[in-house]
Amino acid sequence: MRDVFQQELHEVQERLVEIAELVEVSIENAVTAFTKSDVGVAEDVIENDVRIDELTLALDELAINILALQQPVARDLRIVVSALRISSSLERMGDMAEHIAQLARYRFPERAVPKGLKSTFAEMGRLDVEIARSLTRLLRTQDIALANQIRDEDDKVDELHASVFDKLLSERWKGEATATVDATLASRYHERFADHAVSIAKKVQYLATGDWAGADDVHA
Repeated sequence: MRDVFQQELHEVQERLVEIAELVEVSIENAVTAFTKSDVGVAEDVIENDVRIDELTLALDELAINILALQQPVARDLRIVVSALRISSSLERMGDMAEHIAQLARYRFPERAVPKGLKSTFAEMGRLDVEIARSLTRLLRTQDIALANQIRDEDDKVDELHASVFDKLLSERWKGEATATVDATLASRYHERFADHAVSIAKKVQYLATGDWAGADDVHA
């Protein structure tokens, strides 16, 4: 029974990595769709989100069965409970990628990126992709250095998010209402994507070190 239990725990961790890999693909494609107004790629992101949702549900069911049948304690219990919370954050990251892609689809054949903010959103997108890649590696290896890297990249996304609002609220902004709404939503989706990654990094850091005080430095 113990061998079966350990195999189930390993499967939980493998499934988290699988979902993270799909999220990584989704944000890469969402950024491409948004910056290049590629409606075909946008549709791929939207379709991929269905798969992410399905895998998240299956993982949650596995974790709940483990709790009910194996009654884990101590670190094993923390792993299973954390997996439930991490899967929820991964699912939300998939949603954020889908929302970004939907903006591209709604505005097609026009570009969703407002004039004057192209470089800002290009950098936000680049950072979100790097965060997703780092997160996948973190879930696979539990290398805590990656948790700190995610936190640092999230700080940069936050700064860019603030700069978008500074520009939208300035007297120099001449964008139409739709452009203002698109920029506001897109900036928020990019920012929330990174925030969920930080939240996951915090949980992984705690599991790896057992030190919540240290993990708390990774702010959600």
